[in-house]
Amino acid sequence: MRSVGITQGENRFLRRGIQWLRFLGWLDEPEQEHHAHHGEVAIFEKWLRQERGLSTATIQDYCGAADRFFFWLAGKGTPLDAVQITDIDDAVAAEHRRGAWSRRTIHDYAQRLRPFFLFAEARGWCRAGLAAGIMAPRFMVDQIVPKGTKRDDVLRLLASVQGDRPVDKRQRAILMLFVTYGLRAGEVVGLRLDDLDWENEVIRVRCPKPGRTHVWPLSPDVGNAILRYIREARPTGLGRSLFVTSHAPIRPVGRKTLGKIVRDRLAGISVVSGRRGTHALRHAAAQHLLDQGMSMKVIGDFLGHRDPSSTTMYAKVNLAALREVAAFDLEGLA
Repeated sequence: MRSVGITQGENRFLRRGIQWLRFLGWLDEPEQEHHAHHGEVAIFEKWLRQERGLSTATIQDYCGAADRFFFWLAGKGTPLDAVQITDIDDAVAAEHRRGAWSRRTIHDYAQRLRPFFLFAEARGWCRAGLAAGIMAPRFMVDQIVPKGTKRDDVLRLLASVQGDRPVDKRQRAILMLFVTYGLRAGEVVGLRLDDLDWENEVIRVRCPKPGRTHVWPLSPDVGNAILRYIREARPTGLGRSLFVTSHAPIRPVGRKTLGKIVRDRLAGISVVSGRRGTHALRHAAAQHLLDQGMSMKVIGDFLGHRDPSSTTMYAKVNLAALREVAAFDLEGLA
């Protein structure tokens, strides 16, 4: 007798069907749960997008923190205009007691509440001075050394995408960008066909913040992987985004898709513990450059760090020095 549960193939079919219905606008999805101050957060979100021009990821972080605070505040029955700094302190402390977040995550949560309360103060929604009183838990940047994927695992990861399937060609190009340049997921998502200057052998990368575009030398191995994907695997006539989904409905890939690619590929080579997202490959790229003797200044420029201790001018990069980095022996990554 057949089990009541559905098979993996059936589950995949259902997911694809739901994607199609959502794409066509035919999916009647349940409304998300809202708190009493959903309207204020929506106004804040619109301001961040239209007036500040922040990236979608940053807007989601700020608004997500505000939503989380108001869902917590609903349990106390306190309106926004009566919120005190002790309420904000209690909300942050509650996350600490819950024990599900790291100290860094709790620190970021408190920091992300500040922009909303600055906005709310300017509009008279809450008491003045709340934003200035928000004290994020102490967290030293160098308190935890970032854990990147081990070099041997990076080599095995790239070896796992040597196949001739279209999905392998796309994923190899994506992984080469992460491993070689240490790009962020948002930077890879934002790449367009026009960002590849084949004649001058450079690639333009837009940081998910307004007004910043970086130029990196295009290494032959990365260029060949991208070119193979474009010529042999990328569907045509679907806009200028470099990477698109491999299944219908075809559209530009998102950050979550890239994270899933990395996690699934690492799981495929039996790497199932530790940090396994796209940022782990970024840390692995930085560690490799450091092991090769590159200075922290050059590494900071190469990874696009904003910290002044890494680079004094974020947008000005020494291409000559970076070409030395791009020319490094990839030690089997090609």
